[in-house]
Amino acid sequence: MSGAMGAAVALRRAIHAALSGDAALTAALGGGRVHDVPPGAPDFPYVTLGEAQVTDWSTATESGEEHRMTLAVWSRQGGHGEVHALAHLVQQALHDAALELPGHRLVNLRFSSAEIRREPGGRSYRALLRFRAVTETD
Repeated sequence: MSGAMGAAVALRRAIHAALSGDAALTAALGGGRVHDVPPGAPDFPYVTLGEAQVTDWSTATESGEEHRMTLAVWSRQGGHGEVHALAHLVQQALHDAALELPGHRLVNLRFSSAEIRREPGGRSYRALLRFRAVTETD
């Protein structure tokens, strides 16, 4: 797969693998609860890979893309404590991670912002984590 969509798919797979393989995050989640597609009736807490935006980041000599990705951490523990702790683990697992992207090179992957809130209905808490990555084609 080449081009921006190939890089976006490779980046998403690498992020999923990095989170799924992170021992501290897996332990805090109580198992393998990192989902690309949220399950219909998930076990809480869990992490989902969310929206992505891809823009051209090419230079005169290099073909590249900028990726902006959103990940969500979901919790039903009382208060914001668990969702904050889990968001921190996700951030630690991904910020400046050296991920392998077949056919592409990850220039950088950086945490950019977080928004943590109680969802309508009051039972669930969600942290939206935003990351920015730059990739180049090998």
